[in-house]
Amino acid sequence: MSMTLDAPVFTLEPLSPVLGAAVSGLDLRRPLPEATKRAVYDAFVRYHVLCFRDQHLDEDQQIAFTEQFGELERHMASNTGTRNPLVHIVTNLDKDGNPTGKVASTGWHSDKSFRPKPSLATILHAQVMPPEGGETCFADMIAAYEALPTVERAELDGVKVVHSWKISRARMGIVATPEELADAPPMVHPLVRAIPETGRKALFMGEHAAYFEGQPEDEGHQRLLALTAHAVEERFVYRHKWRQGDMLMWDNRCLLHRANPNFDARKYPRVLHRTCLRGHAPA
Repeated sequence: MSMTLDAPVFTLEPLSPVLGAAVSGLDLRRPLPEATKRAVYDAFVRYHVLCFRDQHLDEDQQIAFTEQFGELERHMASNTGTRNPLVHIVTNLDKDGNPTGKVASTGWHSDKSFRPKPSLATILHAQVMPPEGGETCFADMIAAYEALPTVERAELDGVKVVHSWKISRARMGIVATPEELADAPPMVHPLVRAIPETGRKALFMGEHAAYFEGQPEDEGHQRLLALTAHAVEERFVYRHKWRQGDMLMWDNRCLLHRANPNFDARKYPRVLHRTCLRGHAPA
């Protein structure tokens, strides 16, 4: 599908039957004309993941692109690494540039779900990728919600979930620092949220979702694990195989995502630059 606007043509090509579209014909180092920006955002809402092909942005250019769609979200103090705190380096390299064998963010999550206003969108720009593997995987929370039995959907509407950086870190065997705890106290969000542009409902959970508010912690945790297992079934999942120059933009409101550690992280670097757009309180 091509679009002729008051700007150069760009092309959308679906990436899978589930979700995602590749965008060709744009140079994101340049500001987008208003009509192009609206068309890109409409495609973002429709496809949930956009892959901009053949992009080569530095940190400042990625920030400038991101800011065209809203307010940038800062990162946790512990997970940056660039000269600009608004850009987070996703990497398996140590401070000397050597592969560590460790791959971060392999659990299903929605970025910044523990914030009062969780992320609207994440922009992830590949810098160095392994020759095979290292995909970013996405699960469609709208489709997962709509596939639940009618009785279960009614039961979950109105349920509130506690999202906790402290608990999600502890479940990974990591003790959150006092600074992190002060910066990211527990936050309560609805388990089922509506996407404003379409009115469709989506499950909102992931590894930062700790338990159901007002219920025993373990009971709520087990229920969330069961819902996640349902939501990440193959019928709801798209795995993005990175190409040189890819930059992804995805909708955190209706997706879970994770990094696939299916490569030799002791041998091959995997480095990406991440920016996030602040969203609104889920409703």
